[in-house]
Amino acid sequence: MLQQTIALIIIAFFLARLYWQKQKNYIGMNEFLFWLIFWLLAAVLIIALKFIDELAAWLGFSGSGIEVLLYLSVAALFYFVFRLRLKLEKIEKDITKIVQNIALKDK
Repeated sequence: MLQQTIALIIIAFFLARLYWQKQKNYIGMNEFLFWLIFWLLAAVLIIALKFIDELAAWLGFSGSGIEVLLYLSVAALFYFVFRLRLKLEKIEKDITKIVQNIALKDK
């Protein structure tokens, strides 16, 4: 119970920071909504941890619900890193095309 309370306090801090960044226009609306949904979903999952334990046992996982959430979060992080790598590769190709066009125009 103490861990859940600490986790919810940390999430409340992140939500406050997120709101402050939106007010200062440091982030756009899409990014704000993405992180808002992310942190609210994290809070709901922490509150429903006992239900997740029961669901994990019913699905046949040998670990507790928090382990299942950890596995899912690691998988999601790998997916986001993969997507980020694809975007960086596209940006590098676009920069290369722009530099080539500028070099050809200057010649």
